[in-house]
Amino acid sequence: MTLLLTILLVATSFLLIVLVLLHKGRGGGLSDMFGGGVSSTLGGSSVAERNLDRLTVGLGLIWSACIIALGLLYAYGA
Repeated sequence: MTLLLTILLVATSFLLIVLVLLHKGRGGGLSDMFGGGVSSTLGGSSVAERNLDRLTVGLGLIWSACIIALGLLYAYGA
């Protein structure tokens, strides 16, 4: 069980890094320094951005559950 959760944790960690890097910069931060603030926004977020947000949040919840489950397994010696 521990091995399965560890593999899932590594996979979700890698995917979270990729998904966070795919997000568009909102401005005012480091993205402006590298040219992210040049593009103009034409209103709300697109369907692709909303789906990317949902996927990132869902994967973050799975990642958090893996962390908690592994912590409990290590704490109680299972």
